[in-house]
Amino acid sequence: MKPTEMLKEIKNLLGIELSAETEEVTPVTEEAKVELAQMTLENGTVLEAEEFVAGQEVFIITEEDRIALPVGEYELEDGQILVVEEEGLIADIKAEEAEVEVEVEAAEEMAYVNKEEFAAAIDEIKAMIEEVKAGMKDKEEMAQVEAEVEAQVKEELSATPAAAPLKHNPEGEAKKEAFAYATKRNPSTRDRVLSRIANFK
Repeated sequence: MKPTEMLKEIKNLLGIELSAETEEVTPVTEEAKVELAQMTLENGTVLEAEEFVAGQEVFIITEEDRIALPVGEYELEDGQILVVEEEGLIADIKAEEAEVEVEVEAAEEMAYVNKEEFAAAIDEIKAMIEEVKAGMKDKEEMAQVEAEVEAQVKEELSATPAAAPLKHNPEGEAKKEAFAYATKRNPSTRDRVLSRIANFK
């Protein structure tokens, strides 16, 4: 006999009616539901972890899956910085104080200079101006030397006599001789027709 049938007989003897729910004995295992904390990055990306403390696993939530957060530093919406040194594990969460320190350092850098620093800066600027002036003087000297050389070349060229100009010699032209071919032969009919056409008035 099966245990369920034995149970039914005992219930019948005792006068207890079994309902459909009690007849079916199913093992119930309740899964412990863990509620995960979520935080949002400055750019709107949603992160999920059991708790946002050092040593906890952290994931990026997408529509399809959960992805381990890559190594790097991420700014959260509340201004805190989430540091991940090993993929998917929180190394540290820094507060906003780091940004305040940077702003203070920047303000310190923009502080006023003292008299000695100011005097040193002015001396440096004066030295640069003197260098520029010296360069300009060098350019002026070069321009003067070039002008002197050019004037000297012009004087030398004007002192040398020019070559005698070439003149046209009309007698030197070769006379072309006109050749008349077959002038002593008797004119043919064709020659007579052509001469009449040429001399026609």
